[in-house]
Amino acid sequence: MRKLGIIVAVLFITQGLIAQKWGYIDATYILHKMPEYADVQAELDKVSQQWQEEIAGMRLEVQSLYDAYQAEEVLLTDEMKQERMATIKEQEETSQVYNRKVFGYEGLFFLKKKELLKPVQDKLFDAVEKISKAKRLELVFDKSGDYAIIYSNPVHDYTDFVLEELGLGDNTNE
Repeated sequence: MRKLGIIVAVLFITQGLIAQKWGYIDATYILHKMPEYADVQAELDKVSQQWQEEIAGMRLEVQSLYDAYQAEEVLLTDEMKQERMATIKEQEETSQVYNRKVFGYEGLFFLKKKELLKPVQDKLFDAVEKISKAKRLELVFDKSGDYAIIYSNPVHDYTDFVLEELGLGDNTNE
């Protein structure tokens, strides 16, 4: 009797999984088709370039301090040498700390990217939700994300529907 209960439970669970309809999209492909995403990328490139120039300036300053130290080293006392080297190391550390603050894990660049991408991602997610409800999909996977799909039947690819919903659809295959 217990085995029959297990079999019935497995059948119900299996039936529920089989009945679910799912699909997938390629979010990276869709994002690259969105004009808003191109604007975000341009803004991020601009901000990144400014920060890189700032950091390069700091490194150049450290290098000029070091060059000046080397040029005057023979004229300096041991105490003066230690002072200059301490100043150079301090400037170098400041440059490295700032670099990590800007481009490090969850640094300013990461936060700026997150801030600028949020409206674009929200628009994409809203379109995916609308398509999912219209097509009665239970799950939608992003094949461009961290979770790889090794094989998928193209009949389940709803990327074009989402592009169409966003007004970005076209009849050419890329």
